[in-house]
Order: sequence, then C-alpha cells, then structure tokens
Amino acid sequence: MDPILLGAIVAMATILVLFSGVSVALGLLIVSTGFLLIFDGLRSLELIPEILFGKLDNFALLSIPMFIIMGSSIASTRAGADLYEALERWLTRVPGGLVISNLGACALFAAMSGSSPATCAAIGKMGIPEMRKRGYPDGVAAGSIAAGGTLGILIPPSVTMIVYGIATETSIGRLFLAGVIPGLLLVLLFMIWSLYSTWQSGDKQLLTAGNYSWKEKFEILPRVLPFLAIIIGVLYAMYGGIATPSETAAVGALLCLLIAMLIYKLWNPKDLWVVLRDSTKESVMIMFIIAAAGVFSYMLSSLFITQAIAEWIGTLDVNRWVLMAFVMLFLLVAGFFLPPVAVILMAAPILLPIITTAGFDPIWFAVVLTINMEIGLISPPVGLNLYVINGIAPDISLKTILKGSLPFVACMVIAIILLCFFPGLATWLPDAIMGEAV
Repeated sequence: MDPILLGAIVAMATILVLFSGVSVALGLLIVSTGFLLIFDGLRSLELIPEILFGKLDNFALLSIPMFIIMGSSIASTRAGADLYEALERWLTRVPGGLVISNLGACALFAAMSGSSPATCAAIGKMGIPEMRKRGYPDGVAAGSIAAGGTLGILIPPSVTMIVYGIATETSIGRLFLAGVIPGLLLVLLFMIWSLYSTWQSGDKQLLTAGNYSWKEKFEILPRVLPFLAIIIGVLYAMYGGIATPSETAAVGALLCLLIAMLIYKLWNPKDLWVVLRDSTKESVMIMFIIAAAGVFSYMLSSLFITQAIAEWIGTLDVNRWVLMAFVMLFLLVAGFFLPPVAVILMAAPILLPIITTAGFDPIWFAVVLTINMEIGLISPPVGLNLYVINGIAPDISLKTILKGSLPFVACMVIAIILLCFFPGLATWLPDAIMGEAV
C-alpha cells in the first residue's frame, strides 16, 4: 500500500479511536499495535515492551514529576490569592490596575505552577468576583483569566516545553529561555486589550481599587517573595551551569513543599498526601502518553509513513511560509480536541523533519507550537480553561466566557505573526545566554 494513503488511514483510525472516549495513551497503543500486527505480524509485539520502557529510560524525564510537585504544592495553598492581593495593593493607583493585577498574577503563578487549569482556578477564584464587583465587564473578567491561565504552558518552567524537548531531542534549557520573551509579549498584548476593552465599556468610577497604606503593601510581600526567589533560583542554577534541569526541578520541588509547610502551615499529612497523590497521577498520565507515543512513532517509521510524508512535502513547490501556515492550521485544529502533551508527542516525529528541511529553527517552532496549543485551551469544543472559569463563576454563561476569550485568541494570533516576522523574539535570549546552537 502507498505510504501516503496508509498514513491517511492511520490518521482516520487514530481520530476515531481517540473520539471513542478512551484515554490518549491507550488509544495510541491500540492504533499502533493494530497496524503493526496487520503489516508486521506477531513478531512486532516483541518490540512493543522494549519501546515502551525505552522511551521512559531518559534522565530528563525526572524533571516532569518534580516540576509537577512544585506546581501542586503552590496550587494547594493560598499562594495564588496572596500573589493576586500583592499585585492589587501595589497597582491600586493605576487606572484599570485590577485587570493588570490579574494578568500579572496569572503570569507569575503560571511560572510557578506550569499548569494552565491551576492558574485559572487559583487566580480566578479571587480575581473574577473582585473585577465584577468593581464594574468590569463579565467578558473581560472571565476572558482575561482564561487567557492568562494559558501562559502556564509557555512561561518557564513549562512541562509542555520539557515534553517537546524530549520528543525532539532539543535542549530543554534553550526551550525554557525561548518562552520568556514571547510569554512577556503575550502578557503585554493581553493587558493592552484588557485596558482598551475596560475603558470602552466599564464604569470608570469603579475601575480604581481602594487605597492601601505602605504597611499593607509591604506586609504581604513575605508571603510572595520566597516563591519568586525559588523560580529565579531554579532558572539561575539551570543556566548558570550549576545543575541539570532534573536536578534543579528536584530542589525546586523540595523548597516549594517546605515553603508551603512553613508559610502556609501545610502540616496535615492528609493535605500533603493529596499533593503527592495528585502529582503522581498527573506524572503517570504524562509518562504513559510519552511511552505510548514512542510506540506510535515507531509504527509510523516502521511503515515508512513518516519518511514518505516528509519526502512528499519536500517535493511540493510551495513557499515555506505557505507550508508553515498549513502546519499551524493542523496544530490549531488538533489543539481544539487534544491536550498539548498529546499533540506534541504525536505530531513532533512527523513535523520536525519537515520544518527543519524547510529551514525553520526547531526552538522557534516550539514557541509557535506552544502558542497554538494555548489557543486550543480557550477554544471550543474542548477549551479546558473555559470550563474551569465556568466552574468558578457559574453565573457567567459559557457563551459570555467564550466571547470574552476570543479577543485574547486574536492577541495570540498577533503574537504568532510577530514571531514569524521577528523570529529573534524566541531565539535571541537562548543564543545570548547559552551561545548559538551548532
């Protein structure tokens, strides 16, 4: 059978299996095993356990559960609320400062937790009721938090970036650095739109928060600064050559747990057990997807599907930017239905040879891919962040939340366009700190 036709059949079978409701990892294993049995026979089954465990035999994977524990220990405390309160107190005199506080808190909490849903939940519980009370439009209040929560997969440390680095054998340190400037760019675009929308439709008398004394401003800082110091310390240790990403993640996880225990009195063994239990569940889920995606990649390569698609793309007489537009459209649609980790692990083996052959930087592409995944987090039908916000504020309709999120989707599209015109936004910082990649 022609490999291109076979690839189309595999794609349809994968979509049907994943839409049946089975987990992503199990679905990938079912499809992979089925096609290997049909085309390679029973002997292919002997290789599956070896591939499964081989994909997990990677020291860099240790950083995933460590960063997840780091985020879970923060998310289980009042750190998000304290971060929000600290920014609110310091930005209270700025017109529209409350929406800036929320987006800033989302960016900082995303950097600490690396989780988009956790960021939405932690900041939204405080921010949405407060913004509505001050007269901010429901769409701005809900949309800004939903969009701000997506920053969790872009601003380092990011589990999504780690997965991309492992899947493509790209430097995780470079990927983390590549997400910094685009992450800040997105925060700036979100703030500009939020302020414009607020000034257009909000009650200007209600947009300024109450006055806070200098004592009130400073008294909350001790609850926030230790977490920020950990983030800075983790990044310094990683880029200063002191430790590997896995080692810095382990130290960061331990310090976050200790701070959660010392500052937020997280002494109860039941609470600690919940943090470790939930972190283990999420880590195992990601690891299982990584292992299953390894088998899926082997199946595509074994049946010459990956090679045939890459060769076919290479023969197309199209501009490389037209090719990239189709790639991004594919990623956008995939992100509507699947979690970012699954999309990266499934698509990377096929897309990486294509984008490198076309002359695109894999570090730059990681950032563009991640922003595409962010769009999926606030777009139906899955749009996980939309449902998290709806759970926090059930009296705000899903339609209103979606409508409030769409301008932030436009901001993400603008960020992607800027990255296409100025790729240095993603590549300059890694090259400046770690030297140009060979």
